[in-house]
This record gives sequence, C-alpha cells and structure tokens, in this order.
Amino acid sequence: MVLISILLFSLRAVFLGVFTVMTMFYGLLVFPFIFRSKNKIYQLAYFFNIVAPILGFRVESRIPTSAKAVKQAVYVGNHQNNADLFCLSHIVAKGVVTVGKRSLVWIPFFGILYWISGNFLINRTNRKQALATIDQIVVQMRKTELSIMMFPEGTRSRGRGLLPFKAGAFHAAIQAGVPIVPFVCSDTHDQVQLGRWNNGNVIVEVLDPISTEGLSSSDANKLMHECREKMLAKWEELNEELEPVNKL
Repeated sequence: MVLISILLFSLRAVFLGVFTVMTMFYGLLVFPFIFRSKNKIYQLAYFFNIVAPILGFRVESRIPTSAKAVKQAVYVGNHQNNADLFCLSHIVAKGVVTVGKRSLVWIPFFGILYWISGNFLINRTNRKQALATIDQIVVQMRKTELSIMMFPEGTRSRGRGLLPFKAGAFHAAIQAGVPIVPFVCSDTHDQVQLGRWNNGNVIVEVLDPISTEGLSSSDANKLMHECREKMLAKWEELNEELEPVNKL
C-alpha cells in the first residue's frame, strides 16, 4: 500500500507540473490574440475543471437561477488552500475576472498566467493604495461591464474556518451599483492528498444575490457582515451534509 501511495503521489505530482506548464503556455500563446475577450478566466476554468477527478475528488456545483440571471456582480467567496483552483473553477461565470494580491505575480508559472489573464492586482499592504485600486476597479467594471471575483478573507484560511472579512469587495459593489453574489466551498482542509486514491466530495454552492441598490459607502460594513453570516451558515451546512460521505 505504501508503494502504491508513493507511485500515485508521483504520478499526480508530474501531472500537475505538466498541466501547469501547458496551461501557462496556452495563456501566453492564445490570450494575446484575444486580448479584448471577457471570457479568458472562463476558458481557463474549463481546463481546471478536469483536474479534480484526476486528483481523486469530485466537485458538485450548485448555482441558483437567481445567480445565473445576474449580468454583472461582485462575486465573493471563501479562500482555503491551493485546491480552490480546482473547486471554484466549477462555478466561474462568463465575463468574470478575479482580484488578488499583487504578490501573486511572483509565484512561478501561476503568476504570469494570472497577470496575462486580465485579473486585477491590488496592494493590500497599503490601505490608501488598496482603496485607490478599488476605485480603479469600479471604473473598469463600468467601462467593460465585467464582473469581479474577490476573496474578502484576504488570505487562505488553511483549516481556521471562515476568517474575518475585509470590506473592499463590498465598497466596490456599492460604488459600481452591482449586487454581491456569495459563493461557498465546503471545507477542504487536509482533504486532498496526492497519495490517496479517494479524496472524497466537495460542494461549491452559489448563494442568491444580495442587492446593493440604495446603499452608500457607509453601509459597506453592514453588507459585509450580512454576507459573512450567510456564507458561514452555508459553509457549516455543506460540511454537515458531506461529513458522512467523506469519512475516508
């Protein structure tokens, strides 16, 4: 069993390396020719969707009709670990880009792909600069009609539950006059192990949109807390649902 586990780990590690390089080259070769496309992240998500079953886990996506009907929004979700890449890709809609820390650019391979895909980068270590970037993002949202995906925890939770939220995403939604669309991924802490054949099930669920109509910047914190409460309740619900299924 140990030898099988080592072999499985090695094969999956090689696959991830090859997948990363091929995805990066795809982005570098194709995206410059479709620079104006609003669906580059959506296209990448299609490729990332195939990874989960190869790594031994199954992802179920749940998207309500109310969320599918939204033309432009600020999507906010929980951020746990690297497995997010292969879980959250299942709910990425067309016309969505993400917002991440500027330091992501320095991650080998992934950083280049992240930048060339048209994602927005902000400096969260400097509050004034980050707020200015939010203003720029809002201008771009209005200009391009793109939606954005943000992770208000600001960092990976790594088994610490749903961390406190930062208000940037909620200020952006209010300023842009678009709804907040929360999404929640069930707990994946220590779930995905490359040397294990069956890594269980994951559920990613999109919640109903939360309107920002009539709100001002002074309402951002209230909106943030309302959203977090709904997401926390859903996260606990999903984990309870999967607990008997994922007893590996």
